[in-house]
Amino acid sequence: MGKQRLKWGILGAARVNERLLPAIIEASNSQLVAIASRRAGAAKATLDKYAPDLGGVTCYDDMDSLLADSNVEAVYCPMANEEHAEWALKAIAAGKHVLIEKPMTTKLADIDTIESAAKAKGVTVMEGFMYRFHPQHAKVKALVDSGLIGDVLSCRASFSFLMAPARMYRINRDMANGGGAMWDIGPYAIHALRWCFGGGDAPAEPVNAVAYGKLNEHGADVVASGVLDFGPDAQGRARLGHFDVSFERGRKAEYELIGDKGWIKCHNMWAYPGDDPVISWEAGGKSETIVLPKANHFNLEIEHFADCVRYGKTPLLTFDDARGNCKAIEAVIAALKR
Repeated sequence: MGKQRLKWGILGAARVNERLLPAIIEASNSQLVAIASRRAGAAKATLDKYAPDLGGVTCYDDMDSLLADSNVEAVYCPMANEEHAEWALKAIAAGKHVLIEKPMTTKLADIDTIESAAKAKGVTVMEGFMYRFHPQHAKVKALVDSGLIGDVLSCRASFSFLMAPARMYRINRDMANGGGAMWDIGPYAIHALRWCFGGGDAPAEPVNAVAYGKLNEHGADVVASGVLDFGPDAQGRARLGHFDVSFERGRKAEYELIGDKGWIKCHNMWAYPGDDPVISWEAGGKSETIVLPKANHFNLEIEHFADCVRYGKTPLLTFDDARGNCKAIEAVIAALKR
């Protein structure tokens, strides 16, 4: 007989609940039992919007009450970037397992603190990069590992969407306090580049960063572009990762790997459940466009995390990975300020 479903609570009524709340409900090994918000009535309104017929969910108008709920085993933290560390540590202190929406934190030192607290309490913690659980990326990796495009020497990651007035809260504070594109969609671009240059599931780490961007009146970046230097390969050839993120452009979520024999492109890293995942490649005078089966990476992320908790598995996304991404983003922000 299998183990019981992992009982989840959600800390906050953030917009990402449009995807995560149904994913928890639909996951075969999970159950939503609570949701909380600091805004009166917001938790209940979120539940009514995304799961109006779901019973057995307690709605709180403060987040501490959810953490004190003994029925909650794991929490999802989707609040503002700069609040992730504070509430993750509170959840860990309450003995809860924690899935933290990317970025895990906006300060490198906080990741060490979270890891130490998690080990002391014996709980599982993971940064929430849902895209890593979509099967299309395993296909990309398989093509690279087959030698199709030779040695990967350049990667490009481009992420953008046009900022709507209702979402301006993302850029109403400076980068040091969690505002701007690099802390919002930038984590995807940086993570994708590190993963593209890495071997297997171990990401590579850049040795230098240059960046240019546009800052608003709050000191938040609304556009950021630049290059991460991943150092030379074994033959002394440059390995460069190009990133471009923006709140001023149409929706884009793609990455491309270029080797000495050809290239591979993932056309939509933010693929919705109804989207056809598309990968294309060109090498050796041949080309192909591959349409893969549809998948819901949010559901797969939730199921992976619940399995890690129930069966004592190590999460795919580790603390070392979170540290590497945070360090690279900090380097980009430092370059933007120069």
